[in-house]
Amino acid sequence: MRAFAELLDRLALTGSRNVKLVLLRDYLRATPDPDRGWALAALTGDLTFDAAKPAMIRKAVEARVDPVLFGWSYDYVGDLAETVALIWPTDPNHRPNREPQLGEVVEALRTAKRGEVQSLIEGWLDALQPKGRWALLKLVTGALRVGLSARLAKTATAMIRPEAISDAPDPDGGEAVTPLALVDVSEIEEVWHAVDPPYADLFAWLEGRADRPSPDAPGRFRPVMLAVAIDEAVDFQKLDPIDYAAEWKWDGIRVQAVNEGGVTRLYSRTGDEIAAAFPDVVVALTFEGAIDGELVVVRDGQIAPFGDLQQRLNRKTVDAKALAAHPAAIVAYDALALDGDDLRPLPLRDRRARLEAMIAAHGGERLSLSPLVDYADWSALGRLRADPPVGAAAEGLMLKRWDSPYLAGRPKGPWFKWKRDPHTIDAVLMYAQRGHGRRSSFYSDYTFGVWTPEGTLTPVGKAYFGFTDEELKQLDKFVREHTVDRFGPVRSVRAERDFGLVLEVAFEGLNRSPRHKSGVAMRFPRVSRIRWDKPAREAATIDEVMDLLDVIETGGGRIATAT
Repeated sequence: MRAFAELLDRLALTGSRNVKLVLLRDYLRATPDPDRGWALAALTGDLTFDAAKPAMIRKAVEARVDPVLFGWSYDYVGDLAETVALIWPTDPNHRPNREPQLGEVVEALRTAKRGEVQSLIEGWLDALQPKGRWALLKLVTGALRVGLSARLAKTATAMIRPEAISDAPDPDGGEAVTPLALVDVSEIEEVWHAVDPPYADLFAWLEGRADRPSPDAPGRFRPVMLAVAIDEAVDFQKLDPIDYAAEWKWDGIRVQAVNEGGVTRLYSRTGDEIAAAFPDVVVALTFEGAIDGELVVVRDGQIAPFGDLQQRLNRKTVDAKALAAHPAAIVAYDALALDGDDLRPLPLRDRRARLEAMIAAHGGERLSLSPLVDYADWSALGRLRADPPVGAAAEGLMLKRWDSPYLAGRPKGPWFKWKRDPHTIDAVLMYAQRGHGRRSSFYSDYTFGVWTPEGTLTPVGKAYFGFTDEELKQLDKFVREHTVDRFGPVRSVRAERDFGLVLEVAFEGLNRSPRHKSGVAMRFPRVSRIRWDKPAREAATIDEVMDLLDVIETGGGRIATAT
């Protein structure tokens, strides 16, 4: 457990991608099975413990520490795992002779009954030092937050591959070695769904001790190809419109639909299996192969706002009422495999032809083809992007080279995404809360509101990014100097018509929401500018926000600004 704790600590403290890769590579090389496999599963999000809940940890610590003292400490530190790790008083009657190993912890939690978990955690907390306690609690709650994506973890895993392995000496006593080819992260992604934690067969292959696990299981996930954001000032000067197909970037979630050898799967972009929540889509997958597309809600032949799709997301199952109210469908972008042929090495032009033929034979209400966008030049395409005829159903455009193969990852050049400009409003800062991790000493999570007809503020969103480190210091200073009330870790900030801090908030969309007091919910809000120059009374009103929502829903989703 000590090595895992040291790894998490160092990963959390560095922002360098390359340093993170080296740290994890070295850990995986030095740590034996199964501990390294369980660590990798935790870092990639493939290790969860349903019986271990944050409330259980709170209950355990409040049984040993004054709850008020714990509450104050948690308010100051801002992170549950770190607070408990520092404040936990060891039991003087329990003196274990060694710290638990990572594999021991995982195996115990995987087999423990719900009523046994709290005592297990308490025993481990007694046996560990503060850094180990912190790592333990991060592990059991699944909230690692060390700035390492699943793909970056797999990239580091590929790096453990040695250049060669030693063989038995030859008859003359000379050293014999077998060189090993480097492994790309896409090769690991290709077999990821064929291996299970703690990945003994994966490590055996990477270290040259066994053959590669077979990626040919029916229904397997293929690593997705991603686009890079286009730099309008630079890229368009280098690109020729004749080389690129354009299509709408539909406002849903990217999925991969697979139907092979009688096995049907529906994967998210990251490879999570979501078929159980979308039986209406799965039943429509009658082709043989794998396609890349966008999961959306379609009603009366029209793609519904993203808020409708949200009613179907993050569910393990779905009832008849949800199926009827929010019918899902796939808009197909690309064909990865069809009728036993791997199409990924082919150019987009050929894959598109195969996809069109497949949709003609198997398409319908739940499976359709994403149409191409006709355009003469970049200026004409830009006008379509700003005022799309498909309205709010599209969040922008995709540009794809006709000759591009389907490559895993995010290669620069073959595919670009050209998203529409965000909506913006000017809102007034109302509440602030301390952040987590490196931001735990700053008030960095901001709730903002707009004016009602009665002259009061109603919250319309919350944002915690979009500003620089220097701006964060300025915002934190403003919050501390103008706090008027406290609610646990939250501070209420002075916000009146004649005094208040205005934030320009950018966001991707608005949805009606009966769960919010204002009646609206923002999608991906972030602080785009601090309006030190603008009086609070000139911030947006709820009527202006609702007008913008009407524009999005009925006016074609055109870009508008409420000021």
